[in-house]
Amino acid sequence: MLRRPPAQVLTKVWLVFVLASLVSACTGSGGPAGDQIGAGPLPEAAPPPSAGDALGTGPVKAALVLPLNAAGNAGAVGQSMRNAAELAMGQFGADIQVLPRDDAGNASTAQQVSQKALDDGAEIILGPLFAPSVQAVGQVARARNIPVIAFSTDSSVAGHGVYLLSLLPESDVDRIVDYAISQGKRSFVALIPENAYGSVVEAEFRQVVAEKGGRIVALERYSASRAQDASRAVAQAAASADALFIPGDPESVPAVVQALAGNGVNLARLQLLGTGLWDSARVFAEPGLQGGWYVAPDPSTPNGFKAFATRYRARFGTDPEPTAALSYDAVTLIAALTKTQGPKRFSPEVLTNTSGYSGIDGVFRFRPDGTNQRGLAVLRVTKSGGQVISPAPRTFTSGT
Repeated sequence: MLRRPPAQVLTKVWLVFVLASLVSACTGSGGPAGDQIGAGPLPEAAPPPSAGDALGTGPVKAALVLPLNAAGNAGAVGQSMRNAAELAMGQFGADIQVLPRDDAGNASTAQQVSQKALDDGAEIILGPLFAPSVQAVGQVARARNIPVIAFSTDSSVAGHGVYLLSLLPESDVDRIVDYAISQGKRSFVALIPENAYGSVVEAEFRQVVAEKGGRIVALERYSASRAQDASRAVAQAAASADALFIPGDPESVPAVVQALAGNGVNLARLQLLGTGLWDSARVFAEPGLQGGWYVAPDPSTPNGFKAFATRYRARFGTDPEPTAALSYDAVTLIAALTKTQGPKRFSPEVLTNTSGYSGIDGVFRFRPDGTNQRGLAVLRVTKSGGQVISPAPRTFTSGT
């Protein structure tokens, strides 16, 4: 349960008025944003790259720490997120100045460039993207009592002034289990990938099923080479369950359901459940997954990711990375808080307001422990794509 902030901080009326006008709502990529859970530190780089040009000229400064020149896909993601920040600044950034800083995808550089940005007057840090870098930056920021809004999906780096804006696996699990139980599904079989993401998902799954009064009949972990063995291990137990949870990626889940069918599991009588990783053409094309339920940002909400992508293409001539929505939302949020909250703009009481905020991927709010809660939709797998069966909430019930 989230604690209620002092009465003078951001009322719900203010929130609806200001953020509805400043932040587009809601839909983006279904998978986790930022790094993969538990990703190890990337190789340490040489001296810190140049800072780059500031975005805007407002009096309130914010650092934006991203892997702008990192190798491989990380650099492309970093550049797309930087572009999205520029797009947000063009719309809402009159009162702020964003200082892009390149961490090159490694923790020591992230720490160095963040320290320099704080020396240059930054009042808040947006980023980094990878968990080891978030951890390093958090140390620097805490020493100066500066908050961080980071983009990692690893909730272990949240807290003590570090808030995660990313789509967290825990939110997916909470939403899909809560919906399944509301639809009368009480007994679960689970096949969970044998990786760091699976470990986070399993812990949350066990907790939320117990809290909601359900029971786990059988649970097995699987790797690419053990899909058959894991499927065989749960085949008999599946006969006494009414839901099957497979929170894998689009490459592994079709193989798992095929292995289950090959081991005699009657998939037609089980409700299949997944996470945001299922929001993929490969899942939609798999016959055994038709009718399965999964969670993702709500694609039916107007002015969401499609509208954002249209604006992005018009400005930069290319499609945004899904993660770019996070930096757009972060910049828009701090612009709104700067405009309305005065000296308290980045205080814990303001950032953790229970009414939450509205962003490209829907409504969200920061918890006091630095993680977040998001309003997600439940969708049904069909051959033509995901079909919303339970829309995402547009607001939060204060305090819950």
